[in-house]
Amino acid sequence: MNRSTVLVTGATGTVGSSLVPALQARGVTVRAMTRSPERFVAGAENVVADLQDPQSVAAALKGVDAAFLNTPSSEDAAALQIQFADLARDNGVRRLVVLSQYGARSDSPVRYLRWHAEVEKHVEHLGLDHTVLRPNLYLQALLAFAATIAQGWFAAPIGNAAVSAIDTRDIGEAAAAVLTSSGHTAKTYTLTGPRAVTHEEIARALAAATGRRITFQDTPADHFADVLTGLLPQWQLEGLIEDYAHYARGEAAEVHSSVTDLTGKPARDLTDFARDHAAAFTQA
Repeated sequence: MNRSTVLVTGATGTVGSSLVPALQARGVTVRAMTRSPERFVAGAENVVADLQDPQSVAAALKGVDAAFLNTPSSEDAAALQIQFADLARDNGVRRLVVLSQYGARSDSPVRYLRWHAEVEKHVEHLGLDHTVLRPNLYLQALLAFAATIAQGWFAAPIGNAAVSAIDTRDIGEAAAAVLTSSGHTAKTYTLTGPRAVTHEEIARALAAATGRRITFQDTPADHFADVLTGLLPQWQLEGLIEDYAHYARGEAAEVHSSVTDLTGKPARDLTDFARDHAAAFTQA
C-alpha cells in the first residue's frame, strides 16, 4: 500500500498521536481527522469532521484507501462506530482497522467490552477487509493520576491483580503495521505489554524512574466512585468501576505476542514507560 492514504480518527488522541508518525515513517499519506481546526497535525492532510455529522465523515473518507477507527468514550460510541464503518464501506474504503478492547465480548459484565463486541460483530459482516485490535489497559492512563503520583501516591480498586498493560506507542506501531501490510484480513490481535504487572509494581517502577517515594493504595470501589462523582458522567464512572472489577478479577493478565509479531520489536516494558514519562510524574 505504498503512498496510500490512511484516514486516522482521533488523530490527536493518545493512540492517534503515536499512530500518525508510525504511518508517516512507512511512507503513507496520513489524513488526520479531528473535530476542531485548531488541532492541527503536522505533516498530514488535516480534515475536520464530527462523528455526529455523517456528511462530514463521508467527505473525510473520500479517496481514502484505509481507515483507523477509534472514537472518544461516549454513551453512543458503538452506534457512532457502526455508522462510521458503514460510511467507510459506502465510500469505497478498502481496509478498516478497528480499535477495540482486550476481552471484548457480548456477554461481558463490563459495558465497554459489550459495546466493542457489538462493533466487532457488525464490522465482521460488512464485507470489508477488516482487522480488529484489542489492546489491554494503557500505561498512559497513569498520566491521569500524575497529580497525585507527583505527591507520592495513587489509588485504584484493583487489589494485587496483575494486568498486561501496554504502552500506547506500541498500539500505534502495531496499527501502522496492519494498515500498511497484507495478511490481516478478518483477524483479531490482542495487544499487551511483555508481562503482567500489579499496581504495586507500577508504583515501584515510577519511584525508580523519578527518584521519589511513590506508593499505591488499594481502595474500595465505592470509595473510588465517591471521589470521582461529579468529575465524570455517571455512565462513564459506572463503566470505569466495571473495568476495574474486570482487572481485579484477574481477567486481564494474559500476555500476547502480537506487538512483536506485527512490528518485529518487543513490546515496551513498564520500566520503559516510567523512564520516558518520569517528568510528568514529578511536577507537583
